[in-house]
Amino acid sequence: MKSSSAPFPAARPRRMRRTPGLRALGAENALSVGDLIWPVFVRDGENISEPVTSMPGVNRLSVDRVAEAAREAADLGIPAICLFPYSGPEKRTADCAEAWNPENLSNRATRAIKAAVPDMMVMADVALDPYSDTGHDGFVRDGVIVNDETVEALVKQALAQAEAGVDIIGPSDMMDGRIGAIRTALERAGHQDIILLSYAAKYASAFYGPFRDAVGASGALKGDKRTYQMDPANSDEALRMIARDLAEGADAVMVKPGMPYLDICRRAKDTFAAPTYAYQVSGEYAMIAAAAQNGWIDGERAMQESLMAFKRAGCDGVLTYFAPAMARLLR
Repeated sequence: MKSSSAPFPAARPRRMRRTPGLRALGAENALSVGDLIWPVFVRDGENISEPVTSMPGVNRLSVDRVAEAAREAADLGIPAICLFPYSGPEKRTADCAEAWNPENLSNRATRAIKAAVPDMMVMADVALDPYSDTGHDGFVRDGVIVNDETVEALVKQALAQAEAGVDIIGPSDMMDGRIGAIRTALERAGHQDIILLSYAAKYASAFYGPFRDAVGASGALKGDKRTYQMDPANSDEALRMIARDLAEGADAVMVKPGMPYLDICRRAKDTFAAPTYAYQVSGEYAMIAAAAQNGWIDGERAMQESLMAFKRAGCDGVLTYFAPAMARLLR
C-alpha cells in the first residue's frame, strides 16, 4: 500500500552545510589578510609598549616599537598600518600647531616605518583632536567649531604627512570642503599619487570612548561633536556626504563606526561602487575583547564573525585592532 504522506521537498539546503569543504564551496564572501588595515597608537619615548586599559591587548608604542610592529605586520601579510598619536597636555594647544610639525609623532613614525619596511603602506589621520586643547577635530571660537579656518589647518597637516612619506591620508574631521582643499593642495605640491581615504560617513557615536583614552583625548574634550559628526538616525545623509567627497577627489570612502552601520556600508557600495571601507572602532573591539577575556563569548569566533560581516556588507577592507590576530588565524 502506498504511503499517503507527501514526499519531502527536493530542496534540502542542509546538504551544502554538511562538511567544512561543502561550506567553503558555498561561501558567498571571503576574508583575506589583504582586507586588513591595522590602527596603531604611537607615543613618545623609547622601547615602550604601554597597555591601553580600556582596549585589552592593545598598546601605545614608541616610535622604535612602531617600526617593529610594521615588520610584524609585513611578515603577517597586512598591507597597511594607520597611525594615531598619543599626545600629552604639553602638545595640546589652541593653535594646534603640532599637527603640522614635521617632527610630530605621526610623521616620525611614518619615516621610521618606511625606513624599516619600505613596502608597508602608511595611513595617517587628518584631524586636529590629538593636538587641540579642547579635544575637538577643529578650532573652537566662542563655543563654535569653525569650519573654514579648520580646513586651512587640515591642509597644512596633510601636506606635512605627505612630506613624511605617507601613502594614504584619512581625513576624519568631517569639516565641509576639506577633501577638495586637501586634494588641490596635494596636487599643487606634487603629491598626486597619495590616496585620500575619506571618513565620509562618520557618526557622532558612543563607540569611540576607548579610542579617546588611547590618544589622551578623554579629559581634553569639551562638549561633544554632534555639530560636525553625523546623526546616527540618518542614512540618506551618509550617501550625500559620500557623493560629495568622491566628487571633491576622494579615492575611497570610510564608514565609521562599523558594525552598527553595516546598512550604510551596503548602501554606499551599491550606490557608488567605489572602494569602501569600515572602521571597527575601539568600542566595538573592546566589547568583543573584554567579553572574551571574561569568558562570556568565544573571542576568536566573534572576531571572525564580526569581520566577515563587513565583507558581507560590501566593504573592500576594514580598519581593525584585530588585524594581527586575524592575520595569524588566516595563515
